[in-house]
Amino acid sequence: MTRFQWDLAKYPIKQPLKNIAEIVSKQMSQIENDLKKKSSEYNGVKSSLQSLERKQAGSLLTRNLADLVKKDNFILDSEYITTLLVVVPKTGYQDWRTKYETLSDMVVPRSTDLIFEDAEAGLFTVTLFQRAIDTFKHKCRENKFIVREFSYNEKTIADEKQQYTKLEADKRRQYAPLVRWLTVNFSEAFTAWIHVKAMRVFVESVLRYGLPVNFQALLIQPFKKSQKRLREVLHQLYAHLDSSGASGGDVGVDLPSLNLNLPEYHPYVYYDITLNFTDKK
Repeated sequence: MTRFQWDLAKYPIKQPLKNIAEIVSKQMSQIENDLKKKSSEYNGVKSSLQSLERKQAGSLLTRNLADLVKKDNFILDSEYITTLLVVVPKTGYQDWRTKYETLSDMVVPRSTDLIFEDAEAGLFTVTLFQRAIDTFKHKCRENKFIVREFSYNEKTIADEKQQYTKLEADKRRQYAPLVRWLTVNFSEAFTAWIHVKAMRVFVESVLRYGLPVNFQALLIQPFKKSQKRLREVLHQLYAHLDSSGASGGDVGVDLPSLNLNLPEYHPYVYYDITLNFTDKK
């Protein structure tokens, strides 16, 4: 920011300061309410999408298996036989192939297939009679094979994929308008904030130096290395305006126990304007 001019259309100077402050307050309240609504809608979609993405990633012990399996991997619509999915560590592949048929009765011989693997484990199918499921799961745990609870349902899988696609589309659809709204309203909020700064300069100047109004407001942006020198020069120039502020320190007696948090005081009216909004503190 290099220059400032009062916006007469938005903030008529013939209005009392109280009215102007209320205009700014109402404007900022509306922006804040709109921001909460828009960000809540966008973050809701984003959170739901991230939740689904987390389910589709990670370890075979926790991730959603729907996108890893096919209908052909399962025995479906059988009253007696079912297919289980078992997570086996890579180091235990041979152990699994040797033992799975004997972990319980009623396991279909040669029914296991490796259908997916990641860096740590593989996902195997195995077919057995339903009455043997509990015993088979127990024996799997004893041998560090993990049976995943999964029921193949084409409609459920299709619904999950449709939900993911919809959330992705909703996120893309909301993102661009949200960025445009933020760009426009950040400018509006910043402008209102600078007008508040200007009002504070005016009020503080009148309170300090009285009427009639006779002061000049300036915007100064010194280099970081020259800030201390600038402060010294300003104090030399304006120390006569208010002797209590000539030292540039805080007003009053130093009483740390009171923790008054008094603002920095100078013999001239000073308000800081932060411009580096993206800097990490």
